[in-house]
Amino acid sequence: MKKEELIEEYVKCHKDSPYAIRTYLETYDNTQSKYVPFILFPEQEMMLNNFEKYNENITKKYRQAGVSTATAAWISKQLQFASTQKPEKVLILANKLDTAQELANKIRQFLNQWPDWINVGFSKEKDSQRHYKLNNGCEVKAVATSVDALRGYTPTILIFDEAAYIEAGDDLWAACMASLSTGGQVIVISTPNGYDKIYYEIYDQSINKMNNFKISELHWENDPRFTKDLVWVKTKDIIHYMLNREDYNDDLNVTEKNQKEFELLKRNGYKPYSSWFESMCKKLKFDRRKISQELESAFLGSGDNVIPIDTIENIKETMVEEPKEKYASGQLWVWEEPVKDHKYIMGIDVSRGDSEDFTSIIIIDFDERKQVLEYLGKIPPDLAADIAYKWATLYSAYIVIDITGGMGVATSRKLQELGYRDLYVEGANTADKWKYDPKLLEKIPGINFNNKRTQIVASFEEALRHGFEIKSHRLLNELYTFVYINGKPNHMKGKHDDLIMALAMCLYVGENSFTQLKKADEMTKAMLNGWVSTDSSPKDRPVHLRPTPNSDVLRPNIKPNTSNESLYKEYSWLFGAKRK
Repeated sequence: MKKEELIEEYVKCHKDSPYAIRTYLETYDNTQSKYVPFILFPEQEMMLNNFEKYNENITKKYRQAGVSTATAAWISKQLQFASTQKPEKVLILANKLDTAQELANKIRQFLNQWPDWINVGFSKEKDSQRHYKLNNGCEVKAVATSVDALRGYTPTILIFDEAAYIEAGDDLWAACMASLSTGGQVIVISTPNGYDKIYYEIYDQSINKMNNFKISELHWENDPRFTKDLVWVKTKDIIHYMLNREDYNDDLNVTEKNQKEFELLKRNGYKPYSSWFESMCKKLKFDRRKISQELESAFLGSGDNVIPIDTIENIKETMVEEPKEKYASGQLWVWEEPVKDHKYIMGIDVSRGDSEDFTSIIIIDFDERKQVLEYLGKIPPDLAADIAYKWATLYSAYIVIDITGGMGVATSRKLQELGYRDLYVEGANTADKWKYDPKLLEKIPGINFNNKRTQIVASFEEALRHGFEIKSHRLLNELYTFVYINGKPNHMKGKHDDLIMALAMCLYVGENSFTQLKKADEMTKAMLNGWVSTDSSPKDRPVHLRPTPNSDVLRPNIKPNTSNESLYKEYSWLFGAKRK
């Protein structure tokens, strides 16, 4: 090429990494037993684009996804095109030195493939498997993880390879983040390995918008190497399909669909299958946990999950969806607006507002057996009451509050002060709830969770097993880390169960306070038309449980029926109004 053409080509390669990689780099194709041009498939290309756009990246992958190879190719390009004024210093961290060196060697192999008019060459100053340097000042170093891994070395690109298997934990991560505080890029790569202290923590926080990491997810059903005979099967158990194919007649050949369409198929009960997938299942000895983790990229616990993993995965694939509306700076999610004559229950789990725990508020549609609203944030008890009051009024919801330890008491009392009537009172006669009981006024509305924890969690587990619809991925993430500890259901160390508790209270109260009323037909009618109340209505008339909405559908931005105009104006943002 002429000099002008070389300059033009250099600029094009510098700006377009996928073009540069497929034009000048090769990778070994096991199916052809030879080196072929490195053509990235769409999800690999998406991942590399994220690397270039964001400083903090995490990749969730399946086995044999080619992520390490694609990352190595991209790193080699970054090194070759780096300026001598700003050389790149790459540090690769892995649980084992061999793992880190393997990635460093892949980078070296790609560095050698670049044509002479691009290649800057290796320096003789440092040249080993663990640490080598280029003539433009760039360097690559591979180390096993320890709290001293970064001593004397400040990387511009930090790579955690197979991060889920790194055992150093919090101290190492804190040291790494400190080293990047003045700038630099971090790339976290792994297949899932339970709920580890680095990989899962970063992924979970990213999902919940608690950090700035950009997630790149790769799915085997989008990998053209493994999907030449891809079909989709409507089954709850893909292993059952493999062993009993004669029982299935509705396979779908949908190889041309995109990931969004694939996700829709998953929600409708379909699972992907190919000959490659079956061969991998055989290598994993049809171990469902390993298949789910290594091929389907699922985070799995120790086997002591309160909610069975199969149930959790079904919720993930068929129920969880993005909310239709978000309020309160994205902390409050709404999936469905209130519908006339539907019975709604609100559960509130209150934190101090300055602790590690969150205040959680959930509303369920008891008739349709589904979640319709969720709030999660660190707020004090009085503000929790204001939020609950507004949204409970809109849904005409029956409220149950956790008053264990006293934190929920302030919320409960504030709701009484605001004039909210439909509050659950522990100890009330569930067989006679529509009759006024003055003794209820002497009690603090709410439930002591610790007194009934076993029953509440059992009711929760049963409801999920029978198809109660969870919509929130925040709640879904809590299910993965909700386990038995010393025989008792609790969240794993460093995790949370705030949303679980709020939902569990809703389900327990709904089942125990209302289903019992169905035993008598005349009582059933009364139950369907109203909810229990703790107000001071006259003794000579029944107390209905909740008011009936005036319209078929109430919208979240409709002003609630309250006389407290000042409170509404102060917290109008909760309903979507803009703060002035």
